[in-house]
Amino acid sequence: MAFRTILTVAGLERGDADIDLAAALCAETGAHLSVYVVALAAPPPVGAYAAMISDAWVQERQIDTERLEERLAALTSRLAAGDVSADVSGAYPEAAWADDDIGRRGRYADLTVIGPDMLASETLGEKVIEGVLFSSAKPLLLVPAGATPTLQPKRVMVAWDSRVEASRAVREALDVLKAADEVRLVLVDPEEGEDAHGEEPGADAAAYLVRHGIRVSVDRLPSSGRPVAEVLRRHAADMGAQMIVMGGYGHSRLRQRILGGVTRSMIEEPPLPILMAR
Repeated sequence: MAFRTILTVAGLERGDADIDLAAALCAETGAHLSVYVVALAAPPPVGAYAAMISDAWVQERQIDTERLEERLAALTSRLAAGDVSADVSGAYPEAAWADDDIGRRGRYADLTVIGPDMLASETLGEKVIEGVLFSSAKPLLLVPAGATPTLQPKRVMVAWDSRVEASRAVREALDVLKAADEVRLVLVDPEEGEDAHGEEPGADAAAYLVRHGIRVSVDRLPSSGRPVAEVLRRHAADMGAQMIVMGGYGHSRLRQRILGGVTRSMIEEPPLPILMAR
């Protein structure tokens, strides 16, 4: 799909570099930039000492609210001076509910960009990733430090395992894949059969992409005892990929967010920009 609105999330004291990355992608594609500033609120005091600390808690919230307003005003002024269409908004949720809040905001964008600043923010970064994956129904683009992201990559690696999440990621990335010079559909230890990859692993997915005018080849790789994430990282480097497209695996159990091993590994150590959907 075409990316017409790109969202990025910033904190009170970090995120400017991620905003610049997202703005550059908007300039590249003619998209609108949406910046969402999130300040995590301390939970209200409870228990025997609640009355004693409530004044300090209220004062802390007032200070945070003022800082958030100042941050929004500064970013609005900064982006107004640029060439990219942009809007700025903010929120002050408690940490326990921040992922849902961010997910709701992500529903009004085509893509959320998560750059090095947010990836380095342990608490807020996790909330952003979980919120987008579990609650927005939209893809995210992880951009590691040192990478120069583009939404018009020439070489793309698709991590394919025939599951729903991978299919969703491919669907979200169709426009990116159509514009690429080289697309490789990569399967690690593929299993044949109706409940797996079919009689010829990768053939059905490749045919689907070809019908969209995408130039694609299929690479079937053995893991040889290595972690799947390691195999994918190595193959992406060997082919000189500029982007990886893959599904984000996991599920929500009450308030506990659980990510699959390959997904978590790629999020924690993305080798290059990764477009991920669930």
